[in-house]
Amino acid sequence: MDRDEIICNCMGVTAGEIMDAIEAGAKTVEDIQEATGAGTVCGGCMGDIEHLLENAG
Repeated sequence: MDRDEIICNCMGVTAGEIMDAIEAGAKTVEDIQEATGAGTVCGGCMGDIEHLLENAG
């Protein structure tokens, strides 16, 4: 996934920002929500956030 790809349209959060949060210690969707705001409005990006979490590392 391209780091510049917008994952959360509501909050304008990119894949790179989510990856950075994971590298900084985010382990759950809730951690990502707290760190970036992604997934906190409509929830349409939750699958993409989960995918990034599952494939991190």
